[in-house]
Amino acid sequence: DGAVRQGAFHEALNMSMTWKLPVIYVIENNGYAMGTSVERTSSEADLSKLALPYDMPSETVEAMDVRNVHESISRAAQRARNGEGPTLLDFKTYRYKGHSMSDAAKYRTRDEVSEFKDKDSIKQVRSIILENAWATEEELKAIDTKIKGRVADTVKFAEESPYLELDEIYTDVYEDKNYPFTTD
Repeated sequence: DGAVRQGAFHEALNMSMTWKLPVIYVIENNGYAMGTSVERTSSEADLSKLALPYDMPSETVEAMDVRNVHESISRAAQRARNGEGPTLLDFKTYRYKGHSMSDAAKYRTRDEVSEFKDKDSIKQVRSIILENAWATEEELKAIDTKIKGRVADTVKFAEESPYLELDEIYTDVYEDKNYPFTTD
């Protein structure tokens, strides 16, 4: 949400709408740009309205419910696949902790944080899965264990991997033949 006040964001919206690019822009709107509320940093708190000057479809999504996320992304993806161009989605979500280690998040009350923890999307999904008998509690615990193992293996691999050679920095990077990369 804090980055939407930068010119590059608006340039991207303008160009993608002009060219009808199949793009889905998602604003992860946790209500605070760093440590300042959106209401204090923007003349318009409804960030979905940032698409209006570009005639771009947009919507605000209560993203603490993953079903809303799925539905909005599905609509935007269908528009993109149909050649109708980009969509801007303002995902209203919440960040439980400060923006960084140095952010004590004193700009919020404990009650506010607690209110959002009650709406936690992972808790909601677990409940939906269990209520519909799509998995048992034991199966969900096994999935959690498997994921934690994969993450640990990935971290171990990264930490034990050698540093890449300098020329590897250009691998898989788009190169315009008119402006070739050089290591000079």
